[in-house]
Amino acid sequence: MIKSRLSAATWALSAVAAGALLVGCSGSVSVGSTDPKMSKEKLADTVAEKLASTTGQPKPDISCPEDLAGKVGTTTRCKLTASDGSTLGVNVKVTAVDGKNIKFAIQADDTPSPAAS
Repeated sequence: MIKSRLSAATWALSAVAAGALLVGCSGSVSVGSTDPKMSKEKLADTVAEKLASTTGQPKPDISCPEDLAGKVGTTTRCKLTASDGSTLGVNVKVTAVDGKNIKFAIQADDTPSPAAS
């Protein structure tokens, strides 16, 4: 029974990885006196929504460690956590900034990390 759950989680993470290869997406951001910036919470939510729509899977649990600065070439690394505790890294890279809109590409790792014992 555990093996089937693990296989299902691994399959789901693999589907996310396959569907997330360089998927472009964008989100609205708040603008201060400097470059536009997207909060880490908004970034995580936007990445999760895009992954869900790309893969046809439920919205995954995504966390991002920092806000995303609206400067082309800026990168950050978010983490997708599956229900079994396994994780998958997700790279985010700013590809364009148009006014208040930050456009970015996402790419999930090919292989998930197993859940901590």
